Amino acid sequence: MMFRYLTLSGLILLGGVGVNGFVVPSSPSSSSSRVETRLNYDEYDIGTGWDSFKDVPRRTMTDVPSGEEQRKFRRTVYTHDDWKKHRSQDRFSYYLMAIFKSGVYKNLGREVGAVTLVGAFLVAWNALVGGYTDTAGVDHAAIISSQFFPRFSLPLAAFTLTSPSLGLLLVFRTNTSYQRWDEARKNWGMNINHTRDLVRMANCYYDESGGVTAEQRADDLNHVALCTWAFVRAMKRHLSPEKEDESDFQLELYEKLPSQQAEMIINAAHRPNRALQDLSYAIDDLPMHFMRKNEIHKAVTIFEDDLGSSERILTSPVPLFYSRHLARYLAIWLLLLPFGLYDAFASSWNHFALIPSIAVISTMLFGIEEIGTQLEEPFTVLPMQAFCDKIYNWCMEIVSWSPGDNGRPINSIKTEHAYFTSTGDQSPFIHNNNGPSHQYNQQPTINEHQSPVVVVAAAAAAAATDFTGAPEYSTVTNGVAVEQSHAPPSEQYNQPPPPSPVDAPTQEELNQRWAAASKGYQKN
Repeated sequence: MMFRYLTLSGLILLGGVGVNGFVVPSSPSSSSSRVETRLNYDEYDIGTGWDSFKDVPRRTMTDVPSGEEQRKFRRTVYTHDDWKKHRSQDRFSYYLMAIFKSGVYKNLGREVGAVTLVGAFLVAWNALVGGYTDTAGVDHAAIISSQFFPRFSLPLAAFTLTSPSLGLLLVFRTNTSYQRWDEARKNWGMNINHTRDLVRMANCYYDESGGVTAEQRADDLNHVALCTWAFVRAMKRHLSPEKEDESDFQLELYEKLPSQQAEMIINAAHRPNRALQDLSYAIDDLPMHFMRKNEIHKAVTIFEDDLGSSERILTSPVPLFYSRHLARYLAIWLLLLPFGLYDAFASSWNHFALIPSIAVISTMLFGIEEIGTQLEEPFTVLPMQAFCDKIYNWCMEIVSWSPGDNGRPINSIKTEHAYFTSTGDQSPFIHNNNGPSHQYNQQPTINEHQSPVVVVAAAAAAAATDFTGAPEYSTVTNGVAVEQSHAPPSEQYNQPPPPSPVDAPTQEELNQRWAAASKGYQKN
């Protein structure tokens, strides 16, 4: 009784503080209806670590609504301060005091009420037909005495035998739901990682040697960053309820993208696919070697995989027959549980302790099933809008950087990168005696009268010639060329002299030369 009194007193005193652990932030923009929250015990604690809410003023605590409306309050984004509170030694007292404001338990009101009502009916019925004890401790005979109205009870062994199977069903349900949530979160984690990776590579690989102006470079990279953001924002809208996100989605696209591009994405039957197509166009339009473009396109392929995985989670629930059987099993088991526990509470006044006990037990077991159900569809409880906002900020910051802005001079075309730029020496597979090649994807000319065998043999001979006749590099000291070789100095390991293009060696001769060079390197 003392504990109960202290608990109720604490709830009354702290009721104004609202220790429910949920926060409703003020909207950063009057045009947006987004709500992002996190676990928080202090109404004076501000900021979530995300730029979207860094300017939010002090917040007020509030109760969490029940039903679908509460899911937007569970989009938590933790910082170091949140983790400190999360593992606080006082967490049990906080959580216990917030139990009557819990959103999970609010969803279970009807189910728990039904089980509690069965327990109360059982206590009252058995008192009527089996006798009762008044408040003075005087026993009274049954008010209704008839063989047609017996006392109700069930052997507890029936519930002991069935409880392991019920426990396995509940564990499998929650584990499966958590795996779905975890996979969805990992998909967004991959999106975050590879959006940064994609924009970083585009910024680093951008080839300015072809006379590209600084304004053109900034516009190209800015377009790549916006197309990258447009995909994740379209994916967020694709995975969110239309009522909640459609107006914000269109508003953001028109604010950040050119109007025609925004309209194409909005009007597309599959918006993320259209956004990915725009991103592919933007990457392919960048001035860089095609091999580098291929590396950047690998991130786009990962985006497609993340999207497909998320669509699978959204459209394919845990098999319905499993979920329905578990719900029926749990409901029937808990509705009959008061009959099995009735005799166990014979020491309490008229078995009255059965009523609060069955309410607590049903709340805990129904709560496990409710948590599994809430986690089964993870996207409306993930802070996807916060992810999109941060991806936008990160991408725009990355493209604002340029080579050499850290104070260290950078050679625009490094020797080892010469083959991957438009103004480097000739491609190692293509000879052009008229000067440097500016074609990224230059293909050899094939005579239609040549047989495929002749063409392949010629290409192989050219490749062998080009590998051995590598472009010349100069070692410069004080501005004067002091040495010329057919490879960088660090790569000179007694290599054989390059053959004449006119008198190309056979493959056997090449093997002998490289074997001799290898022996000489080992001796040194």
